[in-house]
Amino acid sequence: MQTTRRKDSALAKMLKEETLLRRLAKESGMTMLIVTHEMSFARDVSDRVIFMEKGRIVEDGEPAVIFRNPGSERTRAFLKAVLER
Repeated sequence: MQTTRRKDSALAKMLKEETLLRRLAKESGMTMLIVTHEMSFARDVSDRVIFMEKGRIVEDGEPAVIFRNPGSERTRAFLKAVLER
């Protein structure tokens, strides 16, 4: 069983890495391919989102469109499940 200290340390490391990626995405103009289940992060830093299931592209588009009005029922169900936790 993990101690609270280990969990806090892991969370701090994850937040530091996410902050670095956000900074790179916004400031550098660098092209990046990031695979994540962190939808708020994807929505905030992406100019294109691809939703995949079982290795196949289900939906591909601008974050504003996909997060506001996904065209696929599978995408809607996934976003609802992860964003309402």
